[in-house]
Amino acid sequence: MPVKTGSRPFTPLKLKLRLPVPSDIEIAQEADLKPIAQVAEEIGLLPSELEMHGEYKAKVRLSVLERLKDVPNGIYVDVTAITPTPLGEGKSTTMVGLSQALGAHLGKRVFTCIRQPSQGPTFGIKGGAAGGGYSQVIPMEDFNLHLTGDIHAITAANNLIAAAIDARILHERAQADDNKLFNALCPVDKQGKRRFSPSMLRRLEKLGINKTDPNDLTPEERTRFARLDIDPASITWRRVVDTNDRFLRTITIGQGPEEKGNERQTGYDIAVASEIMAILALTTDLADMRQRMGRIVIGTNKAGEAITVEDLGAAGAATVLMKDAITPTLMQTLEGTPVFVHAGPFANIAHGQSSIIADRIALKLADYVVTESGFGADIGMEKFFDIKCRYSGLVPQVVVLVATVRALKMHGGGPKVVAGKPLDVAYTEENLDLLRAGLGNLQHHIRNAKRFGINVVVAINSFKDDTAGEVELIRQAAVEAGAEDAVVCRHWMEGGAGAVKLAEAVIKAAEKPTNFQFLYPLEMSIKEKIETICTQIYGADGVDYLPEAEAKIELYTRLGFDKLPLCMAKTHLSLSHDPALKGVPKGYHIPIRDIRASVGAGFLYPLLGEMRTMPGLPTRPVFYDVDLDLETGRVVGLF
Repeated sequence: MPVKTGSRPFTPLKLKLRLPVPSDIEIAQEADLKPIAQVAEEIGLLPSELEMHGEYKAKVRLSVLERLKDVPNGIYVDVTAITPTPLGEGKSTTMVGLSQALGAHLGKRVFTCIRQPSQGPTFGIKGGAAGGGYSQVIPMEDFNLHLTGDIHAITAANNLIAAAIDARILHERAQADDNKLFNALCPVDKQGKRRFSPSMLRRLEKLGINKTDPNDLTPEERTRFARLDIDPASITWRRVVDTNDRFLRTITIGQGPEEKGNERQTGYDIAVASEIMAILALTTDLADMRQRMGRIVIGTNKAGEAITVEDLGAAGAATVLMKDAITPTLMQTLEGTPVFVHAGPFANIAHGQSSIIADRIALKLADYVVTESGFGADIGMEKFFDIKCRYSGLVPQVVVLVATVRALKMHGGGPKVVAGKPLDVAYTEENLDLLRAGLGNLQHHIRNAKRFGINVVVAINSFKDDTAGEVELIRQAAVEAGAEDAVVCRHWMEGGAGAVKLAEAVIKAAEKPTNFQFLYPLEMSIKEKIETICTQIYGADGVDYLPEAEAKIELYTRLGFDKLPLCMAKTHLSLSHDPALKGVPKGYHIPIRDIRASVGAGFLYPLLGEMRTMPGLPTRPVFYDVDLDLETGRVVGLF
């Protein structure tokens, strides 16, 4: 591969390894960071392409894509995992460790592309999401807290649309005279002229009205233009906030004295569950974002026709609120390799990956780009291929599948694993029979990746109680199922040095040919796509549709949304829809409870059971530990 242009030699940073291993934030705060301008120069970015946000992070302008349009792309690597325990199996940590190994130890030009974490899990149960141990993104506090404000921009744009919906309903109800409603929407300006805004012109085009002068519209055309006639019962757009607040899951709005008669039940989602976050992750440029904003469907009118944000007239303003969020944020790992942090869509109701824009820029600047897909391979990897790769046109050469001894023992019938409670002795002592019984889950995920035509390397994320016999058993099962290799990794404790063998296996696998193919063509019907995913990826015998799902399939087919890809919303704790079913469940049907549309983002998401889009705080949230050291000014307690 040709050497990337405009760069200078990479300067690796040495880790201050010590035992016992300190907390994640202590490790991060002991690091010697490079100025972000140095990181940018080493990877080949120009000063004019940076928008500085302090000394250690910067936004990167999209103009870099035009400058590097003729540079060949690097190798594209997706890190995913087997079906995890509730503790998680270390995808983000593995991704960072692999990148550090490639860059700081093997001398490759590498870029990590990672999602921005929500403050919901940061202050709730999970804590930070910058990786862990000696494989982290730094500054860790910045990464987990606000960063450059992208999630706040999403919150503002989302809630502007929500406010526009209810205001439009209120004003249409209050104004019975259609001509007066039209005049209110198209007032006379200071020059005495009545004009259509760009959003209004787009609505006229949608209605098939070929007129640009408001005075030329007939009374019937004025009514069609002005009165959206939104059906309140059909509204799917909810407000968002980036805090776990279970008491906002269902609320009643419109109870003020001026809003009397406009009460309705709605609720809040966590900000990263907003469709605008999914749009940010899947958009390719500012013009594409503007179009996607306009295509967002918030519900239907009383005639059953889709009502969009363009119809509301809010698409332009929402895009303006997002214009700075579209650029990725440049950071670094503990060993000084470059990182793009961008977007953070929910990994169940959305596709759960960082942005296409970040990947595209990184692939022009580096020889290897390492990213991850949220949750296990049955959810994240499938969505990565069938949704993200469709819109980006990018195809990975290697899938890294993270596995742990403890997760495979759980799938073999081991005791329940509960976050915050000590592991059962079954997970801390050698038990080859229990492990052997769970290996089917690993092999199932390997075969799924091979189904897409991509080479697989298994990363055995090492824990202190793992034995040589256990990891060898995993290696044999992985190779038997078609993996190119299976490698023990100790990056959490050793940084990039602990993932060098994994990096070497990835380099070797990337040299082999691939034969990428999507799981399904978009021309398939909604039911055919659902059944293909459920039977081929999850291993179900069939699918059962509840009445609500049947009604949505009919509606979305009639509205022309049936050719969109699918983003299955299901538990990450099982290959099936039931989190209690471990291993490789057999002899079951998948129930489809409902189907919802994210038309702006560009997918439909079937609901396989109950999906919470607003998490709740536990009895003892992580925020108990977060504080400020008033003597040093440092954040303490982030994990």
